[in-house]
Amino acid sequence: MSLLCNTGDWFTLGQGNAFRKIELYNMEWPASINLDNMVVHAAPYGGPIAVVKDPKLFIKLDGSTSTRPIIRVFNCVGKLISSINWDCGILVTLGWSDAEELIGVQDDGTIFIHDMFGNFLHKFSVGKDVTDVADAKIFTSSSGTGVAVMTSGFKIYILNNIKDPKSRPLSDLLNITSNLTCWEMVCKDRTTSCLLATGNEITIVRHGDNVFTNHTLTMRNDFQSISLLSVSFDHEHVALLTNTGCLWMGSWDLKHKYCEFVTGRLERANQLVWCVDGGSSKYESQAVIVSYMNLILIVGATGESSIYTYDSPTTLIPEMDCVRVLTNYYHELVQKVPPSTSKIFGINISEPASFLFEAHRKFQDRSHQSDEYLCLIQHKLPAAVTDCIEAAGHEFDPNTQKSLVRAAYFGKSFIPGYSCDAYITMCKTLKVLNVLRDRNVGIPITIQQFNHLKPVVILDRLVFRKYYGLSIHIAKYLKLQETRILEHWAFQKIIHDKNDEEIARKIAAKFSSADLREPMSYANVADKAQQIGKTKLAITLLELETKKKLQVPLLLKLGACEKALIAATQSGDIDLIYMAILEMKNTTALAKFHMTIRRYPLAQNLYKKYCQLNSLSTLKDIHSQEDDFLSQAELALREALQLGNLDASIPDISGNYRKAAKTVEADLADETKKLIRHQKLLQDKYQKDFFGLPLHAMVRRLLQLGDQRYAEKLKSEFKMSERRYWWLRIQTYADNYQWDEMEKFAKAKKSVIGYEPFVEVCLSKANVAEAKKYLPRCSEENKLKWYLRAGCYADAATIAFMQKDIDSLLKIHDHCNDPSLMSTVENMIGQLSSKK
Repeated sequence: MSLLCNTGDWFTLGQGNAFRKIELYNMEWPASINLDNMVVHAAPYGGPIAVVKDPKLFIKLDGSTSTRPIIRVFNCVGKLISSINWDCGILVTLGWSDAEELIGVQDDGTIFIHDMFGNFLHKFSVGKDVTDVADAKIFTSSSGTGVAVMTSGFKIYILNNIKDPKSRPLSDLLNITSNLTCWEMVCKDRTTSCLLATGNEITIVRHGDNVFTNHTLTMRNDFQSISLLSVSFDHEHVALLTNTGCLWMGSWDLKHKYCEFVTGRLERANQLVWCVDGGSSKYESQAVIVSYMNLILIVGATGESSIYTYDSPTTLIPEMDCVRVLTNYYHELVQKVPPSTSKIFGINISEPASFLFEAHRKFQDRSHQSDEYLCLIQHKLPAAVTDCIEAAGHEFDPNTQKSLVRAAYFGKSFIPGYSCDAYITMCKTLKVLNVLRDRNVGIPITIQQFNHLKPVVILDRLVFRKYYGLSIHIAKYLKLQETRILEHWAFQKIIHDKNDEEIARKIAAKFSSADLREPMSYANVADKAQQIGKTKLAITLLELETKKKLQVPLLLKLGACEKALIAATQSGDIDLIYMAILEMKNTTALAKFHMTIRRYPLAQNLYKKYCQLNSLSTLKDIHSQEDDFLSQAELALREALQLGNLDASIPDISGNYRKAAKTVEADLADETKKLIRHQKLLQDKYQKDFFGLPLHAMVRRLLQLGDQRYAEKLKSEFKMSERRYWWLRIQTYADNYQWDEMEKFAKAKKSVIGYEPFVEVCLSKANVAEAKKYLPRCSEENKLKWYLRAGCYADAATIAFMQKDIDSLLKIHDHCNDPSLMSTVENMIGQLSSKK
């Protein structure tokens, strides 16, 4: 089917290779800008355009015009963004980084970085040895944006990433002569290479490699030198133009030649760039554009060509899927017609998408032919709808987009269970693309570039251009985070506004009114305020921060230690509190620090704990200042025990306990003092270690040593209970195997602890015979238990029978081995059982 709609600017370069030229904008250059005597450096992906006077041209200047270069930065419509007065050295070249930063290379090897608004960011040098740069190339490497410089001595130095400026010579063994006519950089497989054209030879040098590859070009037409070299945007292809006007196209490594083309023009061309099809790897679908003074020549990889003439000089801007053409009056785009578009609007096309588009057109005209077209593609409707959706994305004209989207909507209505995800995504993307392409924004990117950059990067670029309202609307529309947009807006407010109170009020109002899933953080904004010296504003903003882990460190950094301490104690995070305490201690006078921390009990308690582990002297001072006598007593006691000088510290400990109204503890301290005095006497008397023993152990040791009189004295003086003393006596007798003495002790007076302990200590020494002496004197309720423990089963059986305890008899029956006793126990059990 032949549909001539929208094909007026199409042209073919071989079978199936249709290209088109699209007008993007009418330019709005200022009256002083004439591209005839200017050098243009444009950023890819619809980025800004830097314009500077061509230093090679002689231009008449009036008396008020400076001879130093003035770099003017425009958007893609020609509206001035900024101007930079270049008052440094001689400017060798300009270019743009992947972050839309303007890169300027000076003849002394210094590289300057500015943003698009002319603000200086930073500078660095290529190297100490590089002081006479004759030429430079700014290229895209695998790690970012790279810079290559060539000195007047034909030495080449390469930086693969301006974010990490480490330069290295291209090769130590490379010897370039003055016959070098042109050179270009290629990045393939994470390796940077350089193409050097000398005469009819091209040398490929890998960065850091001392092995070179020389290629001698043989062409049908003779030539003496290569005047222009061009590497494609994807670094897959290379093209070169000879001094005789012959064009050669091939692979980047020069191993495969695509074609030769004779331009028929002997004048030197201005530019040579590739127009690549970003979605195809076939070389047949690529083309090269050569620009001359007032025309461009477009040559396909198969040898066909097309020419366009202009009223003014042109500048070619290569992109990943097209080439933009910039003139004094227009901004245009040249690209290969996308396959989906070609299926619909191509000449003599009979594709399903073309029939669907026509069916929708007939449906709008209320023609019955619409149904006939649909019947022809009934089984191919899904593919037709997909092509219409894709074609809409590749169009720049909103009316054509609407026609294609409506055709897709019409077609999907006849597909049962069709998923609308791709349709909805394309509608959203088109809405965003049309806003970006609007001349008030001026970012003319294709859908392929949009998908490559990702919406997040597009938003960042809008934010940097200060389109905050538009950025927020797009973020909400695409359901993306708005936090970075609001932060950048706040940064600009902080930098440019003067009234700090008004700035804080506006930022707080904007952040609180933002409809976000999580509250906005003020930490980054406060940090920015601190960096530019607005400390008071930074503190004000940090007081609004809800996340204490972000708030406290920045408050400390700003010197607001007490506010940081308050925030830390409110969070309850011990790590944050310690951070605030220690920073405050290091930066504040000690007296003021102690007075401040006393107002916050949690912080003070944690500081005391810290001092207890690291500085006991500081802890003593704190307790003394607070008249905390109890803490002073406890600390002194703990320290005396650790140092072993308890006797010297006891008076102070006792006094502090009494001041703290702790009578019991004070009395214990006094008794401890008396006990220590006894320990010293006994240690001197017996030459044994008594120090540190408790009263119980001291009495027992005295009993073991036979000093019963001193033991009685300690018992009386320290009011030891009679029961404890009796226990110590019988345990000592048992340990010393003094059974006669123990028997005398038991008979001397009635035992205050009973006689069970006597049995127990005898059994602990396996002396059953001695234990039997005390078994009859045990209490009736415990007698059976102790007879059993002593193994006196006959006596135990008699007692159990008397107590009518059948369970105990059964236990005796299980444990005894004497048959006669077992018989007796059985009779006892039988008698007791019969009585029941």
